[in-house]
Amino acid sequence: MARTEYYDDPHAPAPNSMVVAASAVVTDDRGRILLQRRRDNGLWALPGGGMDLTDSLPGTAVREVKEETGLDVEITGLVGTYTDPKHIIEYSDGEVRRQFNVCFTARIIGGTLTVSDESTELRFVEPADLGGLADVSDPADPDALPMHHTQRLRIQHFLEHRPTPYLG
Repeated sequence: MARTEYYDDPHAPAPNSMVVAASAVVTDDRGRILLQRRRDNGLWALPGGGMDLTDSLPGTAVREVKEETGLDVEITGLVGTYTDPKHIIEYSDGEVRRQFNVCFTARIIGGTLTVSDESTELRFVEPADLGGLADVSDPADPDALPMHHTQRLRIQHFLEHRPTPYLG
């Protein structure tokens, strides 16, 4: 199923659902950040996804990381909440969602890094190399990893080592 993300776009379709979701900034023992290249839109992103009715939000992040990367993680903190109404996600099945995402920090406690059916590539990236990540709407560097603005914002907030979580 294809996915199109819009941000502050007057041509974006009207949402027909609200989804609670969790994502995680997963770091390895060298401090590198785990990213996945999404199969549905080809963009790089943090692992994450929608909450099931039987999940907690931290449990959703742990489950999604496992499903999408093969890694077992432990939640270690909170980056922030992301509820911007300007961010619209459209799927080819007709769903057009707004997403309420809570982004956590996590560390690896086991598992084996494995590409899932939701991604085409997994990569640990040095934080110093993340400054060159291209926004999908303005790819300044042809060698940068294409990433949606909302994903870049979460990583930026993580790298700022904020004393309190981002609330937005």
